[in-house]
This record gives sequence, C-alpha cells and structure tokens, in this order.
Amino acid sequence: MSTDTAPTSRRWIPFALLILLGVASLATAWLSSRPSSTVVGPEGVVMYAGADLASASSTRSGATTDGVSCRTAAKEVVKYHIHVHVAIFVDGQRRNLPAGIGITQPDLVEHYPSGAFYDVGLTDCLYWLHTHAADGIIHVEAPHQGDFTLGQFFDIWNQPLSASQVGPAHGSVVVFENGRRLSGDPRATPLLSHADIQIDVGSPVVAFQPFTYRVSGGCGEGTTSCSTPKG
Repeated sequence: MSTDTAPTSRRWIPFALLILLGVASLATAWLSSRPSSTVVGPEGVVMYAGADLASASSTRSGATTDGVSCRTAAKEVVKYHIHVHVAIFVDGQRRNLPAGIGITQPDLVEHYPSGAFYDVGLTDCLYWLHTHAADGIIHVEAPHQGDFTLGQFFDIWNQPLSASQVGPAHGSVVVFENGRRLSGDPRATPLLSHADIQIDVGSPVVAFQPFTYRVSGGCGEGTTSCSTPKG
C-alpha cells in the first residue's frame, strides 16, 4: 500500500495555475475590446485605437459591384440612408475599418478637431456602401431601399470575406449581429438599420461586445439627414 505524503496545497498548484491562465486569457480578450481612450470622432461615434484591418485604398475603382454603383457628387441621389456598426477582432485583438472604404481616389478629406471625414469630391465617386470615418460605421446611402449585405461591402472594398478569412486575416470566422451568433455564410449577413455586427477571426472568440451609437455631424454629399430612416 502506498501513501501520498505530498501536502494538499502542493497538489492544488497545477489546478490553480490552469485557473489563473484561463482568467488571464479572458482578461486579455476583454481589455482588447475596450477603447484605450475615449475619443469621439467626427460622426459623434466613439473611436477605438488599433490597426486597420486593411487599407481603404483597395476599394474598387468605380465599376458597378454586386449591383451597387458608384456615383459622383453631382449624380448622387439618397432616398435610403441607414448606419451599421462593425467591430472586428483578429485573434482577440481589435482591428478597425478605415475611413474611405467605398470612395474612389482622389477622395475628399475634411479635417475636424475630432478626426478626418472622407467624402466624395469633384472627380471621384462614392459607392452606396461606404465609410466616412474610422469609427466602424458603414453608411448605406442608396437611391432606393434594398437588402444589402456584408458580402457586398467587402466586395466593394475588394477584400475577402468567407468562413475562414476576413480581409488579410485567416482563421475560423464567427459573426454576431445584435448579440445573436449567426450561422451560415458571413457574406450573407444583412446590413440592417442601426445594427451592431461583430466579426471574430481566429482564437480566442471575444464575447459579443454591445456598442451604443448615434451618428451625427457630417452626413455626406447628397443627403438631407444623417438617418433616413432612423439609423
């Protein structure tokens, strides 16, 4: 018969280390989801510090994409204007949507004390799906109401989106919308009025981080309201 003489506290050490490692991992993911400082951008939306997922300069050069055309300032007609917030995490670290996605070169940049606001100028064009500021807000500014998707936005950006890739980031992809984990093709994620979308690529998967926002300030050319309908 053998007798275990090791102190009880010593046998608990490996288990305690596992708990501490798990807590540290969760804390890292939580901290990565918080703003390093509270900065309100030119659209009245809190902006997060961090690297862009990819450059806005990869935007398509003006050809109609997935049924979405690119309009000059003179030809832009906006009868449907909503906003969607998108947060992206790659291996638990925040990545941002840059300003100017969906706006061809040379874009018009307006500099405010709160940050840069990108818009359509005299010689470029603006796709119906685009970003004006680096605050995660996708604007849908279309001549009519429609069923627009995240896949269309990424195609206009000319960046990949699939179950295993988001832009240049590779890994298993999880998408939440308004707190609900979605199944199926991430490209089919609908762009709903005032929706809150979170995309996780790789590991760990950051628990859904609800984000409250209201877009104000500059609304872009051809618009009479920042929200038509409310969004």
